[in-house]
Amino acid sequence: MRQGLPAFGTGSPLLIAIAVLIASPPGAATARDFPAPIVFTQVRTKAKSDDSRLSRLNPQGAPTVLSAGFFSASDPEISFDGARILFAGRKTASDRWQIFEMQADGAGIRQITREAMDCRNPIYLSPLWILSSEEPSHTIAFVGATAGGRTNLFSVHLDGTGIQQLSHNPYGDLDPLLMEDGRILFAGRQSHRVEAGPADRMPLFGVNIDGVDLAFYAGDQGAAFKRAPAVTAGRDVVFVESDAWSPDGAGTLASVSLRRALYSYRKLTDPSHGLFRSPSALPSGEVLVARRPAAGKGTYGLYRFNPSTGSLDLVYDDPARDDLQPKAILPRPQADGRSSVVDDKDPSGVLYCLNSRLSDIGDGDWLPPGAGRRLRVVEGIPASGGGKPAARVLGELNVEDDGSFHIRVPANTPIQLQLLDEDGIALRACRWIWVRNHENRGCIGCHEDPELTPENRMAEALFNRAANLTLPPERRRTITFNRDIAPILAAKCATGSCHVGSGVPRIAAENDLRIHVSGMAGASPVIWRLFGRKITRPWDHANGDAPLGIMPPGGAAPLTEDEKRTIIEWIDMGAQQ
Repeated sequence: MRQGLPAFGTGSPLLIAIAVLIASPPGAATARDFPAPIVFTQVRTKAKSDDSRLSRLNPQGAPTVLSAGFFSASDPEISFDGARILFAGRKTASDRWQIFEMQADGAGIRQITREAMDCRNPIYLSPLWILSSEEPSHTIAFVGATAGGRTNLFSVHLDGTGIQQLSHNPYGDLDPLLMEDGRILFAGRQSHRVEAGPADRMPLFGVNIDGVDLAFYAGDQGAAFKRAPAVTAGRDVVFVESDAWSPDGAGTLASVSLRRALYSYRKLTDPSHGLFRSPSALPSGEVLVARRPAAGKGTYGLYRFNPSTGSLDLVYDDPARDDLQPKAILPRPQADGRSSVVDDKDPSGVLYCLNSRLSDIGDGDWLPPGAGRRLRVVEGIPASGGGKPAARVLGELNVEDDGSFHIRVPANTPIQLQLLDEDGIALRACRWIWVRNHENRGCIGCHEDPELTPENRMAEALFNRAANLTLPPERRRTITFNRDIAPILAAKCATGSCHVGSGVPRIAAENDLRIHVSGMAGASPVIWRLFGRKITRPWDHANGDAPLGIMPPGGAAPLTEDEKRTIIEWIDMGAQQ
């Protein structure tokens, strides 16, 4: 089957609209000129348990099973020389997912990981050089499911030793891909709003293969959830996107260019063209991709998709199984090697900013008078059982006159930076970031344009030693509703002047008094009433039309400055129970 899909540009009208259908029997390998064998995952559609297997499809041939003897197998990845296949497998139903390697014909299967967690989505990494060794390390990366089911990126040597956690996002990371420059591109879930768009989203991020230098890659344009990136020979990143979270990662296709990932978004398909999953690159500039019809009937089949023209060629479709995760068994260029400064003996790392007042809103002009002089550093505590992470304060410090700061923080710890106004309300907040052991990580500003080169000057904060924010965990400050907020409300709000007879007012839920949480105290009507004025700023994206009243009203005992700050921090840190 060959279909021509409409080609789209951002904000552009329909450019191409063709649909040519060539009948072919189900399950046939119809792309006669397909260049190489394909390894892919097959999942029986009506199975009651996880029934997945790895199969190999030779040109003009029928598929053969490569994972005989496994209860389930999935997530194939091809080595740089095209001779080996990494995959995730379970030998029995009670086993955890672990990483295995085989020859491209299915022979010589050996187990790599033996971890007390599920290990999925392995990828080969480029050589990693460290100062203590004359020879590079040869490692792989994979997605590991840590406590509470949260997923993060890990690396391990090919012999299964030396496991390292690379990412520390408290909401979880998925779908790693090694780019030609030696960085890992992956999907990282975020559940707080720091810019326009929905609070719950999954943009793309890049990070070095040792977990340092995390950088936002693509996510502001297009749908909120971006998954499964693939870099084409035409130097585009094709990915699957959707407006809402989808456990299987299905959606439409879109792309950005490697050269200008933040400013080159292009929509490739729309929902009428079907649901897509797991694209992978071909030397021709096309991608292999799994697709099923838009109506929801039928199974996923394997297609060859051309991002430039929208053409879609059926490669294989088993009507009894979903055919997913196709990879052509071909050699590919070795990605660039990387060096590393990570030293596990150092329990901390350093983070510095050149000018926190430099923003995508404007250079300093966006700040109210007196604002941006303080910085709050928040630690994210990963959630268990699928809930949202908790948070605690690592510390607050003054920002230098030029907007710079210089801090030492615990390594391998989720960190959020909150720039504060004169009332201690977070003006802007960064995404969850981290530093590795002994890493020196720098940033330019607060949501600055990442394509711009910063001014060539020495930041004032770098003349001083980094402010030490590495208190032991038991001394890091948390703020919870039950322990810290409820007593304030009981003493100052549940009184004869206010909510008499109602006990402690319920404001722990967002629907009660319309509280906005996760870095949004400035957009909360509760905070407006505490100060008697609307505090929301244009970038808060809050409604702010509620009539203002003073809380507590005149004649009642006012809240102290410390009590106000406690409520502000509680909301800015996620309104923990």
